[in-house]
Amino acid sequence: MKNNEFLKAAGIVAAGLLGLNSSAHAKETKKPNIIFILADDLGYPEISCNGSDNYKTPNIDKLASQGLRFTHAYAAPLSGPSRAVILSGRYAFRTGATNQDATGEMSPAVETFIPTYLKKAGYVSSCIGKWGQLPLGPAEFGFDDYLRFYGSGVYMNTPEKTQKYTENGADYVMKDMEYMPDLMNNHLNNFLEKNQKNPFFIYYSLSEVHGLILPTPESKPNSDIYADNITYMDELVGKLRAKLDQLKLTDNTIIIFFSDNGAAGGRANRATIGGRRLIGQKGSMEEGGSLEPLIVYWPGVTPVNKVSNDLISSTDFLPTFTEIAGSTLPKDKILDGQSFNAQIHGQKGTPRTSLFVQLANNYWVRNADWKLNQSGELFDMSKAPFEEILVPATSTNPAAIEARKTLQAEMDRLNPAAGYHDEGSGDGRHSNKAKNKEKKEARKEAVKNKKTDEE
Repeated sequence: MKNNEFLKAAGIVAAGLLGLNSSAHAKETKKPNIIFILADDLGYPEISCNGSDNYKTPNIDKLASQGLRFTHAYAAPLSGPSRAVILSGRYAFRTGATNQDATGEMSPAVETFIPTYLKKAGYVSSCIGKWGQLPLGPAEFGFDDYLRFYGSGVYMNTPEKTQKYTENGADYVMKDMEYMPDLMNNHLNNFLEKNQKNPFFIYYSLSEVHGLILPTPESKPNSDIYADNITYMDELVGKLRAKLDQLKLTDNTIIIFFSDNGAAGGRANRATIGGRRLIGQKGSMEEGGSLEPLIVYWPGVTPVNKVSNDLISSTDFLPTFTEIAGSTLPKDKILDGQSFNAQIHGQKGTPRTSLFVQLANNYWVRNADWKLNQSGELFDMSKAPFEEILVPATSTNPAAIEARKTLQAEMDRLNPAAGYHDEGSGDGRHSNKAKNKEKKEARKEAVKNKKTDEE
């Protein structure tokens, strides 16, 4: 018997034995709320439950101590392509979102994002915070409610720039002394109050800790303002939990904490565990670019204080949320994610044996111990995330030979070279605009022809 069927049956029995009325039974079996918190440029070693040397995150740590923490969760190593993968559940070579600019060419007529799937199951949705390099706006991709700021690390007005944001179609200019994370928190609270009787999905896309790194409202003179930003981000997680408690929503709400890519620039040098820096950083194809913190907290469902080494891809959130919500996925579109709902429920499930990460025309497939990239280079990952050891092509190590064979078979199955080819700068940041215009026109024509065929 499936888990949701078991719970439904158990609820009926309990109602009969205890004489509970139908409204109480309905409350017990209400679909769970889903809150997906996405930090910006936060590296795996920058939360203390992952062993951070330099930062303290007690509220995030509390989620981990009361829930499930993953040690091998991966995303694309740059913001726009990463978010495109998360929300679509599809790899970049399928969507064309291979670089920051190309991400902006995605179309809701072709790609479907998480809230559209959940809407079919009765969920109301909100996008709060960064929309970034994604095209159009949250409403066009299925969100019922939103507060969207423009750019990336938007915190407050500076002498150089007055910040703007849009809230459910209305444009605003930030007032002096307003702080974007607080505006987002206020919007979040209002959404929760208005929708506490409905199952909801919230994409809470934080501004921390993307640069510019500015003082927070709590920063003291001469303080470490980057650490202050991590602290403020952590406090926002605490405020969210307090609001859920106040509204008595905690027991029926799943909180997922993740980051879009690794620590940026020189800040990666401070993102250490036991004095050791991860290899790579934001924008790189090494561990420091793609390994992300992932915590799942669902009271009464997730195991308490459990650590999982299962491989998790950022494509996996869409099918996981869809399964939890009781929605359905299309049969005529390739989705690359694999639900980890079983692990969330404390079961073994069917863990991934490999995963794929791409940025521009660089990509790799890895399993627990080895990684193979687009150039055929094999890496021994036994010392990851601190080292990636290049294995000579002439190696006679039986384990390396078998790993190369296995990972190449997976690469051949995915066949990324047959998908969208990146025409950009090569680092994932910019596009060849002329080429992209041609592709955009071709996509429009394909969508037009598809609609004509359907009619």
